[in-house]
Amino acid sequence: MAAQKINEGLEHLAKAEKYLKTGFLKWKPDYDSAASEYGKAAVAFKNAKQFEQAKDACLREAVAHENNRALFHAAKAYEQAGMMLKEMQKLPEAIQLIEKASTMYLENGTPDTAAMALERAGKLIENVDPEKAVQLYQQTANVFENEERLRQAVELLGKASRLLVRGRRFDEAALSIQKEKNIYKEIENYPTCYKKTIAQVLVHLHRSDYVAAERCVRESYSIPGFSGSEDCAALEQLLEGYDQQDQDQVSEVCNSPLFKYMDNDYAKLGLSLVVPGGGIKKKSAAPQAKSEGATAPTAEEDEDEYAGGLC
Repeated sequence: MAAQKINEGLEHLAKAEKYLKTGFLKWKPDYDSAASEYGKAAVAFKNAKQFEQAKDACLREAVAHENNRALFHAAKAYEQAGMMLKEMQKLPEAIQLIEKASTMYLENGTPDTAAMALERAGKLIENVDPEKAVQLYQQTANVFENEERLRQAVELLGKASRLLVRGRRFDEAALSIQKEKNIYKEIENYPTCYKKTIAQVLVHLHRSDYVAAERCVRESYSIPGFSGSEDCAALEQLLEGYDQQDQDQVSEVCNSPLFKYMDNDYAKLGLSLVVPGGGIKKKSAAPQAKSEGATAPTAEEDEDEYAGGLC
């Protein structure tokens, strides 16, 4: 079966080459017919699991379409070549071709197809090269944003933010989450704005930037409904505990369902949050002061002892 498909692919390649030849009575290559034959060859090689030959056929198909000024079809062929490279476990090279295809889709005036190609590329590379995946998701979000498709844009930004948090790139994550929050505010999805504020605060506290975390909460008071929400109350309690170096209070907030059932990457930030100073609570200083006071009464206590006068 495989041998039959390989022979079929080779026959299509031979036909394609004939269409490209010129002669005395044929001055111009027939790029359209050649591209069609290269496409058929690619399918035959793919079915025979000869991915290297399939990739080469796709690339030849793409060039033929380009020569024929059929940008959309050329982009499709480059994308298919990228998928053949994926089958060969050559992901960086695959991503390069898919990015090239995306650029051509944009040039052709089909931004939706460009965005889908970039998102697919991001998913392919996410576990191998998260940094590249972040870049691809951000590019996709930009394409959607330019097309005023904000819901799709913010979904891709969310993927980028979570990858940045996972990679502990907190400075970039803070900026990415802020952009998400701005879009959710623009489309009036206020409850999600509250959740993004929680994410922001956790990221800032992991950056040891209490001032930025507090500013996030303060600025969110302008979002309708935030000041009376459980999110706001929890964040105020969290910031108070962090400021007072009360690890128990911080852990209690971060272990609440509100925090634990967030996206996994943010829930982990909450569970791993440690207050500065190793979690020494100010409350613990009170009993110590009392015991010291028992051994050394203050002048005020001496005065109280005789306040009623001598009997």
